[in-house]
Amino acid sequence: MSGLREECGVFGVFSPNNQDVARDAYYGLYALQHRGQESCGIVVNDDGLFNSYKDVGLVNDVFTPDRLEALGTGNMAVGHVRYGTTGATQRNNAQPIVVNHIKGRMALAHNGNLVNSYELRSALEMKGSIFHTTSDTEVISYIITEERLKEPTIEDAVNKTLGRIKGAYSLVVMSPSKMIAARDEHGFRPLCYGKKEDGSFVVASETCALDAVGASFLADIKPGEIIVFDKDGIRSITDHCGKADRKLCVFEYVYFARPDSVIDGSSVHEARKRAGAYLALEHPVQADVVIGVPDSGLDAAIGYSKQSGIPYEIGFIKNKYIGRTFISPGQKSRSDKVRIKLNPIISTVKDKRVVLIDDSIVRGTTSARIVGLLRDAGAKEIHMRVSAPPFMNPCYYGTDIDSRDNLIACHHSIDEIAKIIGADSLGYLSVEDVKKIACGVNGKGYCTACFDGLYPTEIPTNTNKSRFEEKISSKASRKDK
Repeated sequence: MSGLREECGVFGVFSPNNQDVARDAYYGLYALQHRGQESCGIVVNDDGLFNSYKDVGLVNDVFTPDRLEALGTGNMAVGHVRYGTTGATQRNNAQPIVVNHIKGRMALAHNGNLVNSYELRSALEMKGSIFHTTSDTEVISYIITEERLKEPTIEDAVNKTLGRIKGAYSLVVMSPSKMIAARDEHGFRPLCYGKKEDGSFVVASETCALDAVGASFLADIKPGEIIVFDKDGIRSITDHCGKADRKLCVFEYVYFARPDSVIDGSSVHEARKRAGAYLALEHPVQADVVIGVPDSGLDAAIGYSKQSGIPYEIGFIKNKYIGRTFISPGQKSRSDKVRIKLNPIISTVKDKRVVLIDDSIVRGTTSARIVGLLRDAGAKEIHMRVSAPPFMNPCYYGTDIDSRDNLIACHHSIDEIAKIIGADSLGYLSVEDVKKIACGVNGKGYCTACFDGLYPTEIPTNTNKSRFEEKISSKASRKDK
């Protein structure tokens, strides 16, 4: 089960009046492409008849005009973008998952990761369940199906399922007549919904996907909440709300989400600027220019500049046809992309003392290459500032950090890391301040376990996975930065 951990994007549309739901799903997934670039899929529901397609690749490549047209029309659609890890880059792991059972059909898209997936999967296999993927999304589909055979409605089955699965999950479930959205009790991963002028309801991981299809934001789905969309409108099931502390992954604000999204009432752009401002207060330095690493370091660089008074300028041009290094499976793939992804603007950095802002350092290899690019461009000094604390612990909730062995901060001091990446100085945002970046909330409501080891749930005793293609030294770290 090498592909259990994934960070993805989900989308759903319920449209009693508009039959062109496949196109809405396409645009929604296109807006969520940053959340997953390995595979994607769409399932269209035409009065109970499901038409689906999914494959490895980017949304624009997988869903050509002919392929999109072949999905046909319908009143509902569910979509998904995924990134996976070494050993799991295969079409079988693409979502949404479609299930046929005695009470009908179901399509399921999932973002997050279960902490009791191994136990649930083992129990299901002992009862004769046959798995076709390495994803815990299939585990969820089996649990919902089991409960559906006993419960009168699909929403009752989902409600029962939420009592059995543990960990991080934002779900969009489609039955022949209903669309259901659900979020785990801690609210680890974002999920929201909105409404279009034609009366269509839209569910998405981020508000940027609502914007892409012309939907007005209505609400964030609360931790533990289930929202049901059907011919009678929408209704909320709150049986699981308030049972656990809210623990949204703070790294959604630091890196995962698009800066134009608003998550749980907080602007991602403003949160990143606030992170940069805190960095300037924690780690001041005498310098001539502040630059950010595109794209997730740019907002924090603006915040650092405003707080410090050091001018902000564009320091790199990014090849926008190259995907994120973090979500490219395999170390060699990441290394190849770094070489052609960024190019420094020499006039910005030559003979300058540069403050370089990035969102995180995990492996350290990309950071070293970026610093090297600035040296080659003539930078006199390079002071790297990171808008997140050092990664010290694995994540069990969907972020692709699975072992302390691969975290550079677990094996080296900050001064040592600075030398490894070639920077004159290095400063990280503190755990205390990263908790405040979203609307300045006083450290409440966010999961920071990858930084401080304070896990909101039980830690899984058996993950049964191996995510690396090759062994790397203790000087490397999980993220290729």
